[in-house]
Order: sequence, then structure tokens, then C-alpha cells
Amino acid sequence: MNQPATRRTLLATGAATLAVCCVGCGDDGDGDGPSVAAGTASTSPGGDSASASGTSDSGDGEALGSVSEIPEGGGKIFAAQKVVVTQPKKGEYKAFSAICTHQGCTLNRVADGTVDCSCHDSRFRISDGSVAQGPATQPLPAKEIMVHGNMVYLG
Repeated sequence: MNQPATRRTLLATGAATLAVCCVGCGDDGDGDGPSVAAGTASTSPGGDSASASGTSDSGDGEALGSVSEIPEGGGKIFAAQKVVVTQPKKGEYKAFSAICTHQGCTLNRVADGTVDCSCHDSRFRISDGSVAQGPATQPLPAKEIMVHGNMVYLG
């Protein structure tokens, strides 16, 4: 017995097809070159963006703040959204969960190339979310973001 396709099924199938196409051709379909890995967004010289979700349409995500709030070699914690956005290198933005993988405390500081947890002093690298100092043993999960113009959006 066949059931009619639901909107959710159609959207999921379309997204999966698009993802397979994009992985195969190295382009996210917007004509500006290769797509960007999850948790990473970078700006082009013209201020356009690439995103982990494969689109630069600012209507797809929640605005976090301005790129000027994210210092090069540092980052900013957006506690309400439980995400930390970092800029390891000029124009390269990364995002991770702001919840410590040790015992679930909210990370509270970005300094000296790490995102820090005040509960038990775990530290995570701003470049990839990996553990720089325990007791945490697991890296921070990457979050999808996009940079559009001068704004950072949660994907």
C-alpha cells in the first residue's frame, strides 16, 4: 500500500539530493565556488558569505551579532543560543556548542586561543573545538553558522 508523500519527506529527499550533488561537484549551487564544512563560515572580499548550510540567505537563521563582535584570534559566547563563535584567522568563523562536554556547564570565557569552562577549568581550542585542557575528553560539537554581509547567523 502506497501512501502519499508528505511535505517533510519531499523536503528531506530534496535536501539529500542537493547534498549529494554538492558533494560530488564541490559547489554548493550558488555559483560562488566550493561549499564550506559544518561549523565554518568565511567571508569573501566582497562581504558575501559561504555557510555550513549551503546558503547565504540571512532569512534561514537566527542573527547572533555583528562580525565586529568576534575578534580575530578570539571569539564570543552567545549564552542565550548556547553557541560560541570564534575567528581563528582573519575572515574565518567557526561555531561550537557553548556547553562543556565534561559536565554540561555553560562555557564562560574566550581567551588565549581557547574557550573556557569555569566549572572545572576545561579548555577548548577556538580553531576546531578540540580539548586543550581537561577534565573534558570530548571536543565541542560544531554548530552551523553563516556570515552574510557584516552579520553572523546561526544556521
